[in-house]
Amino acid sequence: MKLASRMNNLGTETAFEVLVKARALEAQGRDIIHLEVGEPDFATPENIVDAAVESLHKGATKYTPSAGIPELRAAIAKRVSESRGITVKPEQVVVTPGAKPIMFFVILALVDAGDEVVTPNPAFPIYESMIRFTGGIPRFYRLREENNFRFDPDEFRSLVNAKTKLIILNSPQNPTGGVLEESDLAVIAELATKYDIPVLADEIYWQIIYDGKFHSITQFPGMAERTIILDGFSKSYSMTGWRLGFGVMNEQLAPHITRLMTNSNSCTSALTQWAGVEALLGPQESVENMRRAFLERRNAIVAGMNQVPGFRCLTPKGAFYVFPNITGTGWDSRKLADYVLNEAGVACLSGTAFGEYGEGYLRFSYANSLENINKALMRIREAVEKIQD
Repeated sequence: MKLASRMNNLGTETAFEVLVKARALEAQGRDIIHLEVGEPDFATPENIVDAAVESLHKGATKYTPSAGIPELRAAIAKRVSESRGITVKPEQVVVTPGAKPIMFFVILALVDAGDEVVTPNPAFPIYESMIRFTGGIPRFYRLREENNFRFDPDEFRSLVNAKTKLIILNSPQNPTGGVLEESDLAVIAELATKYDIPVLADEIYWQIIYDGKFHSITQFPGMAERTIILDGFSKSYSMTGWRLGFGVMNEQLAPHITRLMTNSNSCTSALTQWAGVEALLGPQESVENMRRAFLERRNAIVAGMNQVPGFRCLTPKGAFYVFPNITGTGWDSRKLADYVLNEAGVACLSGTAFGEYGEGYLRFSYANSLENINKALMRIREAVEKIQD
């Protein structure tokens, strides 16, 4: 069967490939500590589960509107309005099965072959994958360790011009845990306004921030109407398997993203959407409890990584990842990630899974118990000490 040529441009998400390798080792009897997948280890809060079960008993087993049930769109509009300090109407919300479809649909809707998209690197790999799939040209702005994984403003300005059809930002960031400051967002807003460029703002980790407060680019003049907010329930409410995300955008774009939903998924699961209503309108203590637990784990894993020979690890300001520099080991990222999995029994990701500027780094998720993190740190240190002898 001959594939369409566009399939050659489609990338993947390495976390799932490493997960398969780790599961294969477990099937052989190995004890593997999973620090590769960005998935909170906490259970979905009980009130959310109960709301989903109740919705099934009430008949939430049918199709829903492609853009989402009115109750969830209203709850999302309320939450985004309050948290970002802007006015959002339900008509601006499109609900999707997970947050990835918003990336997919927005890039499909806005980027033609040959168009330029300014996007971060290292970064979540699906940005680059989808840009290339549509025939777009990624222009990377580098997230720099020496700047706490923020970007160089002059370098960013050099990338944006009249050919730019979309800017992508992610803060707090995957894989670095970095957080863009208001001054960074101001540079992006200035150029987006100057050239009238839409911005896809991946804010999926906005509730998992440790130092300072969250800032959204939508708070800058002229940016609310130019920004597509990408958000969802997987990270903050530990609902990865529920597949529930959403985009918030201007009313002119929303119907087109909805048509892409109609043509691909028809709609998002009804029971999942009712779970989302409860997540937003119900008690929020679980979100803060999870953030506090991640903070404790962050401090432990950063301290431990900095004790590994050849490792240098910044303290992330958000999300639940560390991105240690491993150049001091003398090994490249992919080789060391494989070694850590096979020798230490700790699954992690090569920095190159997140783009060319990820070379020299590994990504570890600390969405695992403190006990497992400490055990993993001990194993990694012992394994790396062997190659340093």
